[in-house]
Amino acid sequence: MASSMMKSHACEEDNKQKELALVGAAFGSMALLVYHWVAEGEFSATLTLSAIFQCLAFSLLGVHALITGSVRAISGKSLQLEAIALTCRLSATLWIQGYVPTDSSGDGLYQCFDVLSLALVLGLLYRVMHSQDKTYELEADSMPIMPFVAGSLVLACLLHANIMQYRVFDVIWMCGLFVGAIAVVPQLWMMTRRGGSTPALASHFIAVMACARFLSGIYMWYACDEFHCVPWIGSFCHAGWAAVSAQAVHILLLSDFAYIYVKNLANGGLRADLEVPSIVDYV
Repeated sequence: MASSMMKSHACEEDNKQKELALVGAAFGSMALLVYHWVAEGEFSATLTLSAIFQCLAFSLLGVHALITGSVRAISGKSLQLEAIALTCRLSATLWIQGYVPTDSSGDGLYQCFDVLSLALVLGLLYRVMHSQDKTYELEADSMPIMPFVAGSLVLACLLHANIMQYRVFDVIWMCGLFVGAIAVVPQLWMMTRRGGSTPALASHFIAVMACARFLSGIYMWYACDEFHCVPWIGSFCHAGWAAVSAQAVHILLLSDFAYIYVKNLANGGLRADLEVPSIVDYV
């Protein structure tokens, strides 16, 4: 009987790995297809690749919730911030061509990945708040998020670019950028508060999301001069550098996590749960 249980557990682990491999292969193939065939290798497709990686990150959380029947270690507060960030961005990019890639992938494909990401986030939020709420670690997910949203909106009003025909969309897009940059903070806070290990897929989610922010940060860096605003000091374009800084803040927030994550991969591989010391303070 013990041997049968061990075989069953091993078979279950193999199935999980197969599902994870299929998800990764699907998004990897999609990224190559978009970059080489749709965008024809243009640099602006980096922004679309960022949206694909972002979608992959949320898909990993979805796979985790489906195969485990649990939302353990998933921060509902982070998901709420991600939903706000995506809604803000889509409010600008769905109707007006201003903050989209200049290649063919910006003619709807880029927005489609954001819409899919938003759908995945809303589905995960439903699981966290309703269908799987008994596994939601509410006490550990205790960080208030409204100050982040309010602060992002204030900064967006001050630092927005002048690209759209209507300035309100410039403010909304910039607000979404700022909210997305700090959306990972409640997730990191939860990981340090809950104690114990973090499921592998939940830690992979953070890592893949960091890759998405890194790609969008590269694009913002090279497109910094394309941001137009009314300068406060001389000819300094604060809007472009604000966009670059937002991506840099996200990467800096993950500096401690990156060390622990890479060390965990080296020691345990992709299957290993992530051990996060409770004394680590990310905020």
